[in-house]
This record gives sequence, structure tokens and C-alpha cells, in this order.
Amino acid sequence: MSETRTHLGRDLTLYLLARFGLIVVVAAVLVLVKVPLLVAVAVGVVVGLPVGLLVFRKLNARVTAGLAVRNEHRARERAKLRAQLRGEDAGDE
Repeated sequence: MSETRTHLGRDLTLYLLARFGLIVVVAAVLVLVKVPLLVAVAVGVVVGLPVGLLVFRKLNARVTAGLAVRNEHRARERAKLRAQLRGEDAGDE
């Protein structure tokens, strides 16, 4: 499980940096075309975030899969804890 957590952290960091990088690139191009900085950043966010979903699809899929694995693990741990609190023998499954 720690290997999945390590990959999830790395993948999530890469994905966030890539999406923010895309916003910066879009804003920089607009600033070069003499668009005011604040407007360029706003357009960069509006355009960059949806485009990032398409451009970084594989990385998005890896992050989503990692989050699903982590969610499944947490649900199992929560069910085990609840069983222990009820006094049932949860066992090690």
C-alpha cells in the first residue's frame, strides 16, 4: 500500500504542476500579445483548466486510479474499526 501512496503523491504533484504550468503558458502567451496581466491570468485559468483535462488525460487517469485504491483501503479500515467498536471479531482479511 505504501508504494501506491508514493505513486499517488508523485502523480498528483505532477498533475497539479502540469495543469498550473499550462495556465502559466497560456497567460504568458497572452501577456506577449499585450493583454494585461490580470486578464491574461483569468483567461489562462478559464482556458487552461479544461484543456488540461484533455492534454493530461493519462496522468489524470493515474491520479483517479490511485485515489480509488486509497478510498477502497480507507473504507476497509473504517469497516474494520466499526466492527471492533461493535465488539465483533473483524479478523484480518
